[in-house]
Order: sequence, then structure tokens, then C-alpha cells
Amino acid sequence: MLTKMDSTKNDRIHLVLADGTAFPGEPYGARGTTVGEAVFTTTMTGYQEVLTDPSYKGQLVTMTAPEIGNVGVNALDAESVDGRPHVAGFILRDASPIASNWRSEQTLDAYLAEHGVVAISGVDTRKLTRHLRDHGSQNAAIGPEPIEELARKAREAPDMSGLDLVKLVTPKEPYTFAESSGAWGMGGATGAKPPKHHVVAIDYGVKKNILRCLVDAGCKVTVVPATTSAADVLALSPDGIFLSNGPGDPAAVGYAVETLKGLLGKKPIFGICLGHQLLALALGGKTYKLKFGHRGANQPVKDLATGRIEITTQNHGFCVDLTSLPSNAVSTHVHLNDGTSEGLAVKELAAFSVQYHPEAAAGPHDSLYLFDRFTAAMDQR
Repeated sequence: MLTKMDSTKNDRIHLVLADGTAFPGEPYGARGTTVGEAVFTTTMTGYQEVLTDPSYKGQLVTMTAPEIGNVGVNALDAESVDGRPHVAGFILRDASPIASNWRSEQTLDAYLAEHGVVAISGVDTRKLTRHLRDHGSQNAAIGPEPIEELARKAREAPDMSGLDLVKLVTPKEPYTFAESSGAWGMGGATGAKPPKHHVVAIDYGVKKNILRCLVDAGCKVTVVPATTSAADVLALSPDGIFLSNGPGDPAAVGYAVETLKGLLGKKPIFGICLGHQLLALALGGKTYKLKFGHRGANQPVKDLATGRIEITTQNHGFCVDLTSLPSNAVSTHVHLNDGTSEGLAVKELAAFSVQYHPEAAAGPHDSLYLFDRFTAAMDQR
């Protein structure tokens, strides 16, 4: 027993925030040291979707749900088009010792190790989450080095503000996407509508289930890199243009903003998450960094046109400044916890966007109607 206790103690590692606050834990997944922005998500399910969401690029993600790993991982639930995880690191309270699910193909521990994702388990995630809520998201480091060395690495890491991470997750070449949600969709195996509209989706770090929802709504989808010019997008003769989610500071992705300026008013436009922020910037608005962001599958949003409350999935650290929007841009949705921007629309440009994720993988499906709203806008054109 003494030997086992000594071995466990020697194998302990730390998560250390840039402000010097340290959290002990045990190594999980890949061994080594990693640095990124420490954030938390309040989602209760869908840890694999979190791991593979490209919007989490550069971040050390804390799961507030206490037990993680109990259903293993499988290839179908990956949200990245390439199927790989994108988080910089993973922070857990209790790592389940078993994976028990008929769809499981691999344990979470083995999956993280295979893909080189450094993780830490046994962390007091309640204390960590409260600290991040009180003091704000900040850079951190996970590893076996002394606490002072990890704190130094965290302090020296680039700040998320001003960071263009889209260039790390956008594809190098255009591609077509024709996979529907199938039996897992809300409409079942026959839920996808026949292709009617050609949509060009600009990929800033798109989630696969967003593309599936576009296919389900009756769209032929061509995906293009974030660096694609407005002229090249229009040369594909789209009926509509979709702006995807993605990581980093929207204000740092100037090339994407310039492209959108050349697309406004040419075709119906629908944006999600980073796409919402980039649309606001292209309209002349501004964005700013939230204290600790909105991440989770239980975020309440109010539709200002109908008064309807939607429970939504979200993952963002930056937000549109509502006071900066031009007069022709209408705020359509707000977050009920803090009143921040969750949607906008410009009727004469046939452009609209939301900050949250209507494809909700994982999460509630209150907002799936937005994909039909996009196809209706293309019908009108």
C-alpha cells in the first residue's frame, strides 16, 4: 500500500493558471506539458463533441460535469471534419475507469493518448470554475514541471485577444459535403430533404453537424477555406452563403471580414458563432472579449421577435458589441443571463446570424428551425 501511495504521489501533475493558482491532479491521456487558455463548459453530455470542436483550438477545456469518459468515444460523434480533437488540453474531475456503451470503440484515455492530447484528472473542477468565473478565463499550463515553471509558461503564452486561430483549422482546399444526419437526425433516416439550393460554406473551423443540418435542409454544400475571396465564392454560383463557427479573436481575422464586405447583399447569408461575429464586423460593428465566455448546452436565449425562450448550445469567448451595430442591423436574440448579443439580421441584405449553435451537438434542438429560415431566404431570392 505504501508503495502504491508513493507511486501515485510521484505521478501527480499540476494545472497552473497565469495568476499562479495551482491545482494538483493525475496525468490522463497523453503525457507531457501543454499550454492554452483555461475555460470551462457546463455541458453535461457530449465530451467527445467538445474535444473535436475546432472552436476550442488553443484552449484547455474544463468539464464541469463530474464524471467524464463513461461512454467512451466513437468515430461517428466527432465534430471536426477530419475527426481529430482540437483542444489544447483537457481538465477532468473524475475519469471513469470503464467505458460502457454499445457504440464505444475506444476509451477516452486511450483516445487522448493516441492523439497527443495532454489531460489532467482529479482536479477540483468546482473550485477551478469558480476561480475562472471570478477572475476570468486566462492562460494556464498542465504538466509535471514545478509550479513556478508552469506559471511562467502560462504567463508567456500568447493572449487569446488578437490571436488568429482560424488559419490553423480552415481547410487548404475546397471540398463538397453530402452527408446527412441520417437515423440520428430529428427526422430519422428519411429526414433529409432533396437538394434544392447550392450553399457555399466558408469554413472557419466548422462543426460537422452544422454541415449535416444544411444537407438535411435540402442544400448541396460546397465548403471553401476561410481565405477564399468574395469573387471566388461568387464564381461558384451559390444560392446562399454560410459562415461557420471557429476559434480565436474575430477581430484578428481581417481577411475574412474583407471577403464578407464583398458578399453582403449579393446572396442570402447565414452565420453561426464566429460567423455571427464576422458578419457584425463586416457591417461596421465591433467585438469584445467576455470575462469567461459562454460554453455549454444549457444557455438561455430570448428571441426578441417572438418572445420565445430557447435553450441553446454555445461555445464562444468573444461577443458582438450591440451598441456598435449600424442602424440597419437589428438585434434579434439576446442572452438572458447577461443581455449580450445572440443574433442579428439585416433584412435588405438578406443576412442573419446567431451566436449560439442551432445544430446543438451535443445539446437541445430548440433552434433547428434556423436552417429552414435560411432555405426560405434562398427561396425568396
